[in-house]
Formats: sequence, structure tokens, C-alpha cells
Amino acid sequence: MKIKVHVKPGARGPESLELTEDGIYVVRIKAKPVDGAANQAVIKFIAAEFGVKANRVRITSGFTL
Repeated sequence: MKIKVHVKPGARGPESLELTEDGIYVVRIKAKPVDGAANQAVIKFIAAEFGVKANRVRITSGFTL
């Protein structure tokens, strides 16, 4: 399965997942976009939300700071 995700790193509140009307998932995570920390946090979070192992989740494209 392939999904589109918009990541909002550095969230102050609880980590969350929201599905927008246009089918894009918005993920708010606490990790900051430094040295891949946000990417790893997104992988773990998405895996937990969808009930799969983290090694089954991949980021195929995106923007890294």
C-alpha cells in the first residue's frame, strides 16, 4: 500500500495522525528534522498506527533538512 503523508515535525502536543479530505495523512511528531530523527519517528509512528512492523514502512520520497 502506498500513502501520501505530510509530516509536521517538532509538535508540541501529542503525536497524531489525521486523514484529510483529499486523502493525505498529516502526521504530527515531536522529533525534530535533524539527522533523520523525524524520518525515523514517522516510520515508527506510521507502523504502529497501521499495525505493521517498522521495517515494512519506507519513505520513498520527501524533503530532508
